Amino acid sequence: MLLNNESISPIFLETESTGRKGQRPKVKGKFLWLDDKKFWVRGVSYGAFSPDSNGQEYQNREIIQQDFAQMAASGFNVVRIPHTMPPRFLLDIAWEHGLWVMVGLSAEQYIGYLIDKKKAPDVEGLIRAKVKTCVGHPALLCYALGNEISASILRWLGRRRVERYLERLYWAVKAEDPDGIVTYVN
Repeated sequence: MLLNNESISPIFLETESTGRKGQRPKVKGKFLWLDDKKFWVRGVSYGAFSPDSNGQEYQNREIIQQDFAQMAASGFNVVRIPHTMPPRFLLDIAWEHGLWVMVGLSAEQYIGYLIDKKKAPDVEGLIRAKVKTCVGHPALLCYALGNEISASILRWLGRRRVERYLERLYWAVKAEDPDGIVTYVN
């Protein structure tokens, strides 16, 4: 479910390789729109991959270039990066191939701190730092706050507590990217 966003300002961009030009996608009701047409997501997940010695999951630009070319040729228009914040060059490659990126912020990995707040990190700060790395990139479709918070954790914590947690993170994203679309994946 996309959280409604009424105040998206247009960003006009174009790339030489794809000639893609237009506004950032917007939410109208339950649909995404790109310029004056409904935007139908035809997406694929990309990752998780084994990290290199520096902890980087997406390290081989040539392979990403090939993979994204195949995705675009196969009719996909969105790439979902589920668990790791992608490097900016991955967004550049996506844009070159006419692909949009759904960036996963992995808020579910911190939900246990709602139970045990000892040594809890500044989750909002971590989310804001992730958003800062890609805010304003033309290939950015949206941010996915979380990925499948388990039903057992949801029952344990209660719906309202989880909703409040996700809402706090939603506002952390909006503090960095007021025009960004924010969703939750399940």
